[in-house]
Amino acid sequence: MSDNEDCDISPKKNTFLMGHEEAEEFLKNSWLNSQLHNSILISGTEGIGKATLAYKFAKYILSKNESAVDSDSLIINNSHPDFKIIERSYTETDKKKLFKSIKDGNRLDDEELKGLKKSAFIKVDEVRTINSFLSKKSGTDGWRVVLIDSIDDMNANSANAVLKILEEPPYKTLILLISHNPNKLLATIKSRCIKINLKPLSKPVIASLLRRYRPKTLETEVKKLAEISNGSIGKAINYADLGAVKKYDDLNSLIMQKEKFSIVKMHSLLNDASSNEDSYLLLQEMLLKIIKDNIKTSKDPKELAGIWFDAIKVFDDVDRLNLDKKQALTTIIVNISKRI
Repeated sequence: MSDNEDCDISPKKNTFLMGHEEAEEFLKNSWLNSQLHNSILISGTEGIGKATLAYKFAKYILSKNESAVDSDSLIINNSHPDFKIIERSYTETDKKKLFKSIKDGNRLDDEELKGLKKSAFIKVDEVRTINSFLSKKSGTDGWRVVLIDSIDDMNANSANAVLKILEEPPYKTLILLISHNPNKLLATIKSRCIKINLKPLSKPVIASLLRRYRPKTLETEVKKLAEISNGSIGKAINYADLGAVKKYDDLNSLIMQKEKFSIVKMHSLLNDASSNEDSYLLLQEMLLKIIKDNIKTSKDPKELAGIWFDAIKVFDDVDRLNLDKKQALTTIIVNISKRI
């Protein structure tokens, strides 16, 4: 892998998983001992490998069907007859753009696909397509796999539709559900699943994966990224691509100057953060990280914890009410610098 473009780590394409060997072993043994539960909830924070584990196990199961097909490539291309993925679909506008590109023979590349917008939640009509999928027998009388990524993205109607499927799943059917926040799921959904909770990855694992997926990253940055990514390789890679180490250090340095911090430097950081959504979300995460890192050593940890919760509320208000992002960031930075 010579550069970032060679490192496709999208869950459906990535076959390398590290740090979740115990979960892999549990799933494999459940299959080998004919003790596989038909509904499995895989939970944990974002970017730690939940979907990668789910796709990897789905490929393993479907490779056991009496079929000469190449399960991996068919799943990657969303064309496996015994596999169905349920996820948020593109908005109607961007869906037309996608269909037009296919019709014209000008398929969008990964970067263009990444730029397409998806709907806010998985619609109930999309969930109902599972019923028609499961109503047909496997061509080889083998297993069928449904992967929902993620169950968190469902509204009440969609969640209830999934619940009905979980209540009476057909024979030789495996339903894999991914959740970043299982505490928000319906208790009735959780009660019908075997639960696998993946832990955040250790710093050595994050560092090892960064060396594999982003080989050009300097070793000093690898170690720093492993520290600030909270056990998420997805987050660590995003940080690497966005130059997060320098931004974190610049922001931390700015805040530690307290009331004497440079207005010019702050505006430079804010202008960069306002340039696009990724940069804004990055600075948002960096601010919360700095607050959290200083709570333990603070003279008044309760006050700093209160600032953390206030910041969460401000960011939520910005999203809900479409408030000025730059002003929100300014308020939080000034507030933190006075109290750290």
